[in-house]
Amino acid sequence: MQLAVLGGFVMACLAPLLHQWFGARTPRLMALLPAAIAAWLIGQWPTIAGGEVLLLEWAWVPGLDITLTFLIDGLAWLFALLITGIGALVLLYTGEYLRGHRDLPRFLVVITAFMMSMLGLVLADNLVTLFVFWELTSVTSYLLIGFHHTDPAARKAALQGLFVTVGGGLALLAGFVMLAGAGDSWSLYELVQRGEALRAHALYTPLLLCVLLGAFTKSAQFPFHFWLPNAMAAPTPVSAYLHSATMVKAGIYLLARLHPALGGTELWVISLSLVGAVTMATGAFLAIHHTNVKMLLAYSTVMALGTLTLLLGLGTPQALTAFVVFLLAHSLYKGALFMVAGILDHETGTKDVTAMGDLRRAMPRTAVVAGVAALSLAGLPPLLGFVGKEAMLASVLEASAWRPMILLLAFTAAFLTLAVAAIVALRPFFGAPRQTPKTPHEAPSAMLAGPALLAVLSLALGLAPGLLDPLVAATLAGIGAPAADVHLSLWHGLNLPLALSLASLALGLLTYRHWDRLRARLSRLAPLMARGPEAGYEALMAGMVAVAGWQTRLLQNGHIRNYLAMTLLVLVGLVGHALFFRHSLALDLTLDLYLHEAVVAGLMVAGAVAACVMRSRLAAVAALGTMGFSIALFFVLFSAPDLAITQLLVETLTVILLVLVLFRLPRFATLSTPLERLRDLAVAVLTGGLITLLMLAVLSGERLPRISEYMVANSQPLGHGHNIVNVILVDFRALDTLGEMFVLALAAVGVYAMLRFHARDDHARHRRAQRTAPTKESDDG
Repeated sequence: MQLAVLGGFVMACLAPLLHQWFGARTPRLMALLPAAIAAWLIGQWPTIAGGEVLLLEWAWVPGLDITLTFLIDGLAWLFALLITGIGALVLLYTGEYLRGHRDLPRFLVVITAFMMSMLGLVLADNLVTLFVFWELTSVTSYLLIGFHHTDPAARKAALQGLFVTVGGGLALLAGFVMLAGAGDSWSLYELVQRGEALRAHALYTPLLLCVLLGAFTKSAQFPFHFWLPNAMAAPTPVSAYLHSATMVKAGIYLLARLHPALGGTELWVISLSLVGAVTMATGAFLAIHHTNVKMLLAYSTVMALGTLTLLLGLGTPQALTAFVVFLLAHSLYKGALFMVAGILDHETGTKDVTAMGDLRRAMPRTAVVAGVAALSLAGLPPLLGFVGKEAMLASVLEASAWRPMILLLAFTAAFLTLAVAAIVALRPFFGAPRQTPKTPHEAPSAMLAGPALLAVLSLALGLAPGLLDPLVAATLAGIGAPAADVHLSLWHGLNLPLALSLASLALGLLTYRHWDRLRARLSRLAPLMARGPEAGYEALMAGMVAVAGWQTRLLQNGHIRNYLAMTLLVLVGLVGHALFFRHSLALDLTLDLYLHEAVVAGLMVAGAVAACVMRSRLAAVAALGTMGFSIALFFVLFSAPDLAITQLLVETLTVILLVLVLFRLPRFATLSTPLERLRDLAVAVLTGGLITLLMLAVLSGERLPRISEYMVANSQPLGHGHNIVNVILVDFRALDTLGEMFVLALAAVGVYAMLRFHARDDHARHRRAQRTAPTKESDDG
């Protein structure tokens, strides 16, 4: 499986070449890989249904305990099958939707990389591996959302999605580090078995908040929901894939995966239940404001993501069962509806449902597919969406905390979602005919095959939901929930959830009937909604730009002395704080100084002072050279001839370069005030004093065993060499030796450049002299 995922990335890189070879057939060819992976997963179903967990181990960075191990249980199997199955259908759909588009190869590169990133995310067992794939989905989704890169709206939406999800990803990384520390493992398989220890750990609250922030931003939970509808700037294949089975459910998957380890506490239940319920109602309410069919579906996706988060927060066996059914139902009907939305746009030239009408005559097959998928979205029998909605309402009725408010929000979302489904299914295909930018006609079979298959699955699984019992049981085992009593049914008799469904049906149809008037009245709330979370995001970004401009004007004002002073002050502040407040400063001031060492040290001090007070450039350079050569003498005295040679070469080159450059500079001038010079002196004294104290603290500290003893003992066993000096230079101090080689090479390049510079300079003077010589002769004549 690891090779399949990595092979997917290779295939993504080869997409432009494949397009040159196979042309318009390339998407169909590339769809074979996800289809093959889906077939392999189906072949593993007997093992997964039997309760076994597949751990496909592959060491990546074993020294850091980072592995490319894939974990396949019921939860990962369901997500992986949705990703690959719907991914194959989306690639087939893309072949017709973007047929003839000049950027089709680029699109295939990114969407295939996105598919493999999402697949790696849901299969990863190691936290580091999971985070790598998590960030890859953010980067690739940014490229997909901004596919129409010449459109400013698409670029803005892509940046918005990137900033929100990557910001949450940083919090998630901190949460993962704390989670691994608290659980003493980077393996998800091991962490979910240590739930009690994790929930009792002192870091539980901060690590949970960081994980929730990462999951909420990725899955567009309130107040981070605004980036997802704006992502509709992407082409429809991206919307169909991103909103049905992939990126937006990454956060949901992570919460489900960590449910056995972190779930069940009061903080978990309250956070997920309230955030999920508010997101659910917010998405459904905002959906009815729009006439763009993709925006209608996007906000209904926000509603569905809130529902899934709410069910995970409730955490009861009934709620987790509803979670699995609702997850599968949403993936099927939302993928179908987004593809239908793309067909409407592709064949009519508009996304506005109010500009369409009576399309069922010109597009009968599309109308049937849209109707079936919309019935599942509405939660009406005999579709799978009805089974999911009934289970959701029953779960909310069992909620132990905040039940009245959660029930009210869930019921509001239910009838508003039904209204959205009616708008999508009825407005374009019924009513009076309307003139559209394009003459409508039925979509090609390749575009209809995907949504038709998903709609048929919604209907078939709704008519026989018992077929899903083994799948639900296996998925619940991955979530850590008891699954012995799973029994799905289309009819549960006359009960309160059915009554709520009937009430939501009545209110939903009423909302649909008066949708135009309701939308006109709700438009009055536009100024209020403009001050929502998205306005906060815009204000935050504007504030960041303003702060960046202010600090740039203050700190990066073009004066190198200010840059150097600021850098040194930060160094003094950080290192000084650690030295004085976090470590006891015990200094051993016993001096063991020989006369020749004192003479060399005195030369260094004299050279430094002279370089500061000299008014002659040559004298200042000579003073600097004295200090540098004195350092080389110290290296010789303390048995470091290699460093002494390097210091001599660098110092010689520096002096020569300075002498050459100084001839081209203007004369000395006073460019700073006495107060600024005093400030610079204070910075220099603080930095020098800190380095001196730091070195004294190191020399006064506990002596460690000499490193030379280790090198002598291990040069032959580890370095496989009998010449200890060679082993030290090549193996034990390889990077140090490499650095010295770079320094020597830089010195050689500098000398060569100077020689070439002087040669060109002499040649230019000679040519100028030749050009002016005849002129002088003629003048003399």
